[in-house]
Amino acid sequence: MRTIEWRDGVVVTIDQSALPNKEIWMTIEDCKEMASAIKEMRLRGAPLIGVAVAYGMALTAYHSKAKRRDTFLKELEETAETLRKTRPTAVNLFWAVERILSRAKEARGDIEALRQAVINEAQKMADEDIEVNRRIGKHGSSLIAYGDVILTHCNAGSLATVDHGTALAIIRAAWEEGKRINVVVDETRPMLQGARLTAYELMRDGIPVTLITDNMAGYLMFKGLVNKVIVGADRIVRDAVINKIGTYTVAVLAHEHRVPFYVAAPISTFDPSHRARDIIIEERKPEEVTHIGLERIAPQDVRVINPAFDITPLKYVEAIICEEGVMSRQNFKRYIEKQALER
Repeated sequence: MRTIEWRDGVVVTIDQSALPNKEIWMTIEDCKEMASAIKEMRLRGAPLIGVAVAYGMALTAYHSKAKRRDTFLKELEETAETLRKTRPTAVNLFWAVERILSRAKEARGDIEALRQAVINEAQKMADEDIEVNRRIGKHGSSLIAYGDVILTHCNAGSLATVDHGTALAIIRAAWEEGKRINVVVDETRPMLQGARLTAYELMRDGIPVTLITDNMAGYLMFKGLVNKVIVGADRIVRDAVINKIGTYTVAVLAHEHRVPFYVAAPISTFDPSHRARDIIIEERKPEEVTHIGLERIAPQDVRVINPAFDITPLKYVEAIICEEGVMSRQNFKRYIEKQALER
């Protein structure tokens, strides 16, 4: 399912906050609306955020009334700053901003040529995401055996990307190859992306899925009911994986029970310039914890800590699956250190 499209000066994307009860498609007309959708998590998932940010900048380019190159580029810079402030942790956002700005600055010709260069680059990024995800799925399916039970955390499916997903691309590819697998989805409190989104995607595809609460994962591993864990990532730094809160807990449990823990993510998620200690972890509003929907489930004025992500040291990761193949932990370290030296 393609989750986002450019349609003649507007962006159409699914409102993930309404799922699974309603399938609502939003029309976004300018960068402020895009920033709001990202910040409010009506649009979420690191790869999708990257493409959405590119489209947000394309909206500014499309509607710009600038007559001069410097004015046009200033408008793009202002848009970039607005979008940078939405969510501080996922690296794809910043990667996308820099890619669009670089393309605009290197483009030659009149304002119309610059405008088209930005729009074309955003479209190219969306198309690339689909192809990258297909390749992740193909590479990762080689790790899946017939009859495996795979646990996944949060949502790393079509809804987190332009199409196919990362972790779920692997599951889909294995299923299409005839491997009769089963998937365990933990609910992923507090926003319930597993319960609301991943279960919805897998049921839509006809892939067997079982929903559990977050605190059941250890029990299932202890009972030998999980063979593998596959998750996505919002940023992979030189010594750790940053992903949805709860990922670290699952990784430690998997390590204790000798269950392979895999991370599926595009290279655009790699951040060779930083280590875990450098990363700002997004803190979100208390109401996401004290309420489910509009219903309060906690005492009034209770103190709340609500980080959106946590940090999983690489020692818990069996391999990272990207568009270039399956990288063992050691090979990934060599790859990302080489990237850091080249920058």
